[in-house]
This record gives sequence, structure tokens and C-alpha cells, in this order.
Amino acid sequence: MRKVGFVLYPGYSTMSLVVSTVFEMANQHAGMKVYDVQMLSVDGGPIRTSAGFQIVTDRLSAEPLDLLVVGGSIEDTPPDVLTLLRRAPQFARRIAAPCTGALVLAEAGLLDGRRATTHWMYARAMAERYPKVRVEEDRIFIADGAIWTSAGMSAGIDLALALVEEDLGKEAARQVARQMVVYHRRSGGQSQFSTLLELEPTSDRMQSVLTYAQRHLSSRLSVEDLADVAHLSPRQFSRAFQSETGQSPAKAIEHMRLQAARSLLEDTHHSIDQIALQTGFADRDRMRRAFMRAYGQPPQVIRRATKPTSVEPA
Repeated sequence: MRKVGFVLYPGYSTMSLVVSTVFEMANQHAGMKVYDVQMLSVDGGPIRTSAGFQIVTDRLSAEPLDLLVVGGSIEDTPPDVLTLLRRAPQFARRIAAPCTGALVLAEAGLLDGRRATTHWMYARAMAERYPKVRVEEDRIFIADGAIWTSAGMSAGIDLALALVEEDLGKEAARQVARQMVVYHRRSGGQSQFSTLLELEPTSDRMQSVLTYAQRHLSSRLSVEDLADVAHLSPRQFSRAFQSETGQSPAKAIEHMRLQAARSLLEDTHHSIDQIALQTGFADRDRMRRAFMRAYGQPPQVIRRATKPTSVEPA
């Protein structure tokens, strides 16, 4: 049985507790207690969370753990927690820090010389405050040796699913993801940002256009096509779309294609030519130019960053 300990302290973010559900579902899928999940603290007893309610914890001892999970807090991390974490590699085989828990590990010095990520809102500040940490802000999660960090909110679930996959295999992780009704599973290298979230149209009309576009990226998707979906003239549509999203239709569609293509590069073994066709770029040269404009790197470089064994020709 794998012992998983969550280290709690005052102001602990309740979002980090969602990670525990992945291990709970893994137990249900296995039909046995594969993971023994414990809520722990330095002294034991009730701990007040960021939501105001309390969670009863056991005292953290030096008993070996397979995984120690460190979440963030709305309050400063107590010195005794940092002292404990500095000793954690001695008794925990792996350490995971969803969201701003990465800042706690950085403060404890556990991320020095390592690659790490965190919620995009705090990534820049983390890089400035902890220059010894190699912060990669546009990542869902990163595993550097025995230490795992993730981006904010739901990315902790992706991290936990990756841990389950490492422990129990891909099919077990897939079944847990299905049970939780989440995507199985975003790769660690996938971008934290969503084009649809960034556009944030204010009307159902424009939202329906974006939904249509997302489902038909391989099609031409001209302004005339999108205007028909919105039941507007091309001129009316272009003005309304720009007003609601802050982008031209052409630029928004390119961003959606870029995001889809990057996801396919990171999560599949499809060739770059296939991905270019599937996402509406038509050919690899056109996709390459779009990648250089958006990311400053060609598709091959981004694929190699997440799939080291890839041999896609340049």
C-alpha cells in the first residue's frame, strides 16, 4: 500500500484537496486500498483551511511516505512547516506541490536547480524571488526527479493522474479520469492557457461561432462562413466579433488552430503534416510560420521538448 500524506497548515488552500480524490478513485477502481491517504500537520489536531472550516489532522512523523503533497495557503508558511519540508526528502519517496504549493517548496529550498511550474499568475514572481529555480510558467505540470509541481486549480488533477499512471499504469489512470469526468490526461508540457477562455465573448451568438470553429478547425472557416453561423453579414460579424473579443476573426481562428496543433504535438504521435491538415493550416510550412510568430519556435522543437524520443524531421 502506498502512503500519501497531505501536509496542512493554517490557511491551507482547499483546492489542493481535490488531488486526494484521484487517489480515492484509484482505490475504487482497484477494488482495494492501493493508496492510504492521510491528512497531516506538524503537531496534529484541527487545521483551519482557506475556506474557514477545519480539518482534523494526524501528527506528521518520520514514518516513510510514498508521496508527500504540499499545497499553498492564503497565509505565510509557518517556519516549522518549512523546517519539516527541508527534511521531507529523507522520508518521502516523492513530493508533489499543486498550484502555489510550488512556492512553498521553493521557500524551503527544495526546488533549487530544478525545473518547476506553478499557477501562471505567480510564475513570474516565483522566478524573480527564487532565481535558483528553473521556472517554466507555460506548463501544466513538471516532474523533475522525485519532485512534481503543477499549474493552478485543475492542473493538480493532471499531476495526480500522472502519478497514478506511474504507479498503476495508463489504463488505471484512464479509468480514474473517466470516473472523474476529466480529460485523460493533459500532458505536462501542455499550455496553461486556453484561447476560448482568453476570448471571453459576451454574447451567445459569438460563443456559438467559437464553438462551431473549434469543431471545424480543419475547414476553411472564412469570415463569410463564420458570419453565416452568426446570422450576420460579414461586415456586421467582423465588427461584433472584434468588439466582443478584442481580436479579428482571422487572428482568433489562428490562435485556436495553434492551440489545437500544439496539443496534438504534445499528446499524440501524429506527423506534423497530419496535424497541419487536422487543424486547418493546410500544410506544414504554413503551420511552421504560425508557430514561429506565436511561440518563437517551430513545431519540431516544441514536440521534442515534451517527447524526447521523437524523430520528426526538421
